[in-house]
Formats: sequence, structure tokens, C-alpha cells
Amino acid sequence: MNLSQNTVSKRIKPNLSMLQIINMSMGFLGIQMAFGLQNGNASRILANLGADVHELSWFWLVAPITGLIVQPIIGHMGDNTWSPLGRRKPYFLIGAVLCSIGLVLLPNAASVTQMFAANALLLAVIFLAMMDASVNIAMEPFRALVGDMLPKHQGTIGFSVQTILIGIGAVLGSYLPDWLTNLGISNVAPKGFVADNVIYSFYIGAALLLIAILYTIFTTREYSPKEFEEFEDAKKIEEEPSRFSDIFKDFAAIPTQMKKLGAVQFFSWFALFTMWVFTTSALATHHFGLSPEDTHSKAFNDAGDLTGKLFGMYNLWAIPFAFLLTPIAKWIGKKQTHALALLCGGVGLISMYFIKDVNHLWISMIGLGFAWASILAMPYAMLIEVIPQKKMGVYMGIFNFFIVIPQIINGLFGGPIVSGIFGKQAMDYVVVGGICMLIGALVTMIFVKSEDETPKEIEEEIQQVHF
Repeated sequence: MNLSQNTVSKRIKPNLSMLQIINMSMGFLGIQMAFGLQNGNASRILANLGADVHELSWFWLVAPITGLIVQPIIGHMGDNTWSPLGRRKPYFLIGAVLCSIGLVLLPNAASVTQMFAANALLLAVIFLAMMDASVNIAMEPFRALVGDMLPKHQGTIGFSVQTILIGIGAVLGSYLPDWLTNLGISNVAPKGFVADNVIYSFYIGAALLLIAILYTIFTTREYSPKEFEEFEDAKKIEEEPSRFSDIFKDFAAIPTQMKKLGAVQFFSWFALFTMWVFTTSALATHHFGLSPEDTHSKAFNDAGDLTGKLFGMYNLWAIPFAFLLTPIAKWIGKKQTHALALLCGGVGLISMYFIKDVNHLWISMIGLGFAWASILAMPYAMLIEVIPQKKMGVYMGIFNFFIVIPQIINGLFGGPIVSGIFGKQAMDYVVVGGICMLIGALVTMIFVKSEDETPKEIEEEIQQVHF
């Protein structure tokens, strides 16, 4: 079909149906299930294998460091990849396979140690690094895929659907160990080993990750290079030679709005990292009354199971909030919606200190669920409005810098702060995380530019998504 220059320049991407949006994001359910298993159990596994509480944040540095390196590279490669399988799909397929292998190996580090006469804790960190690198390989293309496939006015809904699927996957991953314990599988293991309920949970997570990724691959067709040329005002994307050094040029040219959103991300993810790393130890000492040195008793493993359940709860609360993000944004605006969500998340984290009865901690998870839903959707919905289509992948990867840098800083200093300042009482540091989320809400309101969308445009966005 021959199109004139004027016709091509006016062409926009067609709206996708809700089913198409779900199909292209289904793989995120599997990715987040793996992420949920890691978040809820990595500290517990490392503690089982001999890590002290002040060392935990150092071991968790593996995740943000791999993200810092991997995501911009994968984004850049994806922007310049045109394969028979697609533009983004080759990368999240490779990431899913490698992550599944990591899920199987991580909880079995002690058993692998017996085979190769290695240090179990060191092997666990290596397997954790393998998982983190693989998750980052798979995760970045899914973010870029929304920008590739959807017109900008469907961006909020696209990322909200991802948030819903992320919530479902995280709930499954977070609750799996406790469900298996209720089915009679032991949650206690000999010193230096990991409990069976955690091991089997990781096996299930590996299988479901592969199934979810394959579902997206078989149900989603990416646009061809010719179609992207038409969306790009007839500029041939493949005409410009690609070099890895371009990543640094792109970083130097990031839009102002992206920098402001990055500042918000810094405080948000500093808080999230604090919660993920220290909640098990915080619950064990603050709510169960255990010594910080107790990392093997049944009570400590009960605290680990509770951590998984609480993480499942905030992800469960994130699901209905994800449905509400678009109408709330229509009512008060995107940046106001995000600021409100971060305010609720900060209050939720701080409230964990004051709620003494573990049966009432679900209340804290409500605010965190609202914050988590918004963190996964609103910054990206605002971001895709200011970045060029042909740089979607690399800028999504660069945006990840503002997620991983606060985690690296927290990882370096969080453990020593907990040990040296708070006397190994990790709950005090969880409160610090809550305060950081409140600061993130304030930064959002002061520095982030209000979107130009009118209520009428947002209403059209809702109406244009059809089943």
C-alpha cells in the first residue's frame, strides 16, 4: 500500500482492545511471580545459609547493580532489533529461561554446595545475581512493549493492566510458601539449608514464569519495521547506525520531566528496598520478640512466612487500586494521584511500627498497595509522553537508573545503619523507609510538571479501550 508523505505523517497507532493489552502483558504475571518469591524469601534464604542482618542489604545489592547494567543495554538492543520473533519478544524469552533456572538453583544452594564443595552463601548470591540479571532482561522489554504498541492516550491503561497482572503474580509468589505449609509441607529446615515449602514454591514459580512468557509470545504480534516507519513520520529507524556509545548520548539528552520523575523514583524505591530487605528481621525482632541473632528457629521462619503473606497483601490491594488509577487521574490529575498514593504508602510503612498485633498488619498493606499500584503505572504513563518512539527501549532502561541507584545506596549503608545506629532493630529502619516515601510525595507535588491532558481527553481514553 503506497501512502503519501502527508498521509504517513498523520498516521497514529491504532487503539488496542483490552484483550490485546492483557495478552501482551501476561508475561509480566510470571515475571512478578518470580520477583515476589525473591522479595519475600531472599533475605530468609540468605539468613538460613548464615548471613547476619547487617549483611543482608549488601547481598541485595546484586539486584540493583545488575539492573543498572542490564536494562539500558537490553533497551538499546531492543530498539535496534528486528527479528522473525519480533523486537522485544526475543529478550524476554531469553530472560525467562535463565530466570527459571535461577529459581530452581537459588533455594538449593546448600545441596549444590555438597556436590561442588563450595560455600553455600556465596553460591546463593551467585544464583541470586543470575535471577536478577534474567529478570531485568525480561522486564525492560515489557515496559518498552507498552510504548511500542499503544498510542500515547492508552498509556495509563496499558501500564495499569500491567500493574494488575503484576499484582496477581506477586500475590501468587508471596503466598505460595504459606499455602504449601498449610498443605503439610515443612517450613523448617536443618541449619544451613532452606525449608521445603520455599524450595517447592520456587519450582512452581519457574514453571509458571515460562508458561506466562510463552503465552505473550504466541498471542502478541509486534509491529513490523515498515509500520514503525509510518508511525515515525516516515523516518527509517534502521537507517541510523546503532552503537552502544549512543546510550551515553541518550543519557545526556534525557528530558527534564524524566529527571523530575527520577527524583520521585529515588525516594520511592529507597523505601521499597528497605521494606523488601528488612521486613523479615523487623517482624522477628519487633513483633515476635526474637533476638537479632536468631535466624533459624521456627519462630523466625514463621516471621518469614508472615513477610510473604504481607507482601502478598499489598500486591492484592494494588489490583483494585490499579483499576482506580485512571478515574482518579481524571478527577485530580496524574501527578496528584501519584503523590496521594505515595502519601498512603509512607503512612502504611510507618504504621507497622505502631501496630503490635500481627493479625492487624494487613491494615498497613492497604496504603502500600495504593503506592505500589501507582509506582508501577503513573511514572511510566507520564514518561512515555515525553520520550521519542524510536528511543522507547533505551529511555525505559535509563529510567531504571533512578530505581536502582537508591537501592544501591541503601544496600551499601542500610545494613550498617540498622546494626550501628538502631541496634539491629530493623523496624526502626522500616520507619525511615516510610519517611522517604512521604518525601517522594512532596517532591511529586513540588517538582513534577502537571500533565496537559484535559478531563475530556482522559474520558476518551477510557472509552476507546474496548473488549
